[in-house]
Amino acid sequence: MTADSAATEPRAATETPLVRALGPIDAAMIVVGSMIGSGIFITSAESARLVGSPGWLLAAWALAGVLTITGALCCAELSAMMPQAGGQYVFLREAFGPPVAFLFGWSLLLVVQTGTIAAVAVAFAKFLGVFLPGVAADRFLLGPVALAPGYALSLSTQQLVAIGVIAVLTLVNTRGLETGKRIQNLFTFAKTGALLGLIVLGLGVGIRRDAAAWTSSWWNPVANGWDAAAVEPKLAGVGTALALVLLLGKAMIGPLFSQTAWNNVTFTGGEVRDPARNIPRALILGCSMVVVLYLLANLAYVLTLSLAEIQHADQDRVGTAAMARIVGPMGVGLMAALILISTFGCVNGLVLAGARVSYAMARDGLFFARAGRVNARRVPATAMLVQGLWAALLTLPLTVASDGTYGNVYSQLLEYIVPADLAFYALMVAAVIVLRIRRPDAARPFRTPLYPLPALIYLVLSILLIADLVVLTPQTCGIGALIVLAGLPIYLIWSRSTGRR
Repeated sequence: MTADSAATEPRAATETPLVRALGPIDAAMIVVGSMIGSGIFITSAESARLVGSPGWLLAAWALAGVLTITGALCCAELSAMMPQAGGQYVFLREAFGPPVAFLFGWSLLLVVQTGTIAAVAVAFAKFLGVFLPGVAADRFLLGPVALAPGYALSLSTQQLVAIGVIAVLTLVNTRGLETGKRIQNLFTFAKTGALLGLIVLGLGVGIRRDAAAWTSSWWNPVANGWDAAAVEPKLAGVGTALALVLLLGKAMIGPLFSQTAWNNVTFTGGEVRDPARNIPRALILGCSMVVVLYLLANLAYVLTLSLAEIQHADQDRVGTAAMARIVGPMGVGLMAALILISTFGCVNGLVLAGARVSYAMARDGLFFARAGRVNARRVPATAMLVQGLWAALLTLPLTVASDGTYGNVYSQLLEYIVPADLAFYALMVAAVIVLRIRRPDAARPFRTPLYPLPALIYLVLSILLIADLVVLTPQTCGIGALIVLAGLPIYLIWSRSTGRR
């Protein structure tokens, strides 16, 4: 840690018993590994249905990439300025005060981090079912048992495998940072190489003359049979241009979800060597690489598959459809193997980093005191176990549709929390501006290039996107806001018990 960065840390943070054992490659692998999960292989189907053309599909991914890169540039300044455990939680605390920071940590533990861990672990189990048919969502060991109208509790073989993955990776990461980072590096290198292989095949031998790139209008979805009112009934009577803009915003949700979690490396800020140098590099290089890979993967999709094949891929598995088109039936197995590697590494990165936020909250007296301690191997094991237990429990409840089909409660919760999560990202970016004004003389080992342009771009796009979601999904956004605000009485309880204000 440099003298400048050390000077910016409060006394409590400098006394932390965490060990700075993550080097530049380790930090970059946390960024890349936490971002690449199953989303890139699935979410393009829904985005393509929403915007109805290959050009706007790529635009949705590109705009999500702009948000990711500009956000990472701003986050890099904050992470170099305050390289502490908890990362974004610390940035929000210093810029906006403990209540806002606590609400971020609350939503992260309650839904965002744990729900994502549950979702990716279940995705791992789902694709394991390609090789082991006994692992399936409808192979129930328990239930489903009705809990309330629209909800049930079950334990299927698929859920059991997901819980096993969460448990194994949680316990492995309590054994020390060295073990966790080795798993992260190995699986991140493997899945990045495999994704690159899919891109090379798709842009090389997989190009077909009947693919979307050649047979569909790139920028006129109406010419492709797209009807805004059919996609979103609320848009009946709305002009085509406005409807397309609104649906483009909604189409960005999948790409944003696929690119999220790049902030996880900041959670480990207290464990990165020379953080003023290594965290900004990891953020910028890691995010840039993933954004480019994702754009190239989608380009491979539109050069390999027809628009209908992208929109209506079996269970939205666009990546599987592309690989099957390129190499034949064996492509299904190859893609399943790639996603197994990808999701396993992603869960590890999320497990490794996420508990550091609960640890930082506990150090501030805003969570159970034991969560603010480390074990003999110098990792916050208690915080990690709490995170793992809650993520495992989130895999068990099911939603029950009117036709009797089952969904996952964590998926519903994540849908609710997306606008709030984006708002917390926007607040983190705004923190750069706030702290530039409040602390103009503070040491900043890294400064956001072209400041304030990246911050303004991020804030404008994120505000427009949140407003878009409020218009299209007001109930979802409202429930998400209630989930976040439910943390306020919890904050008051914790703050009064510790004498904080």
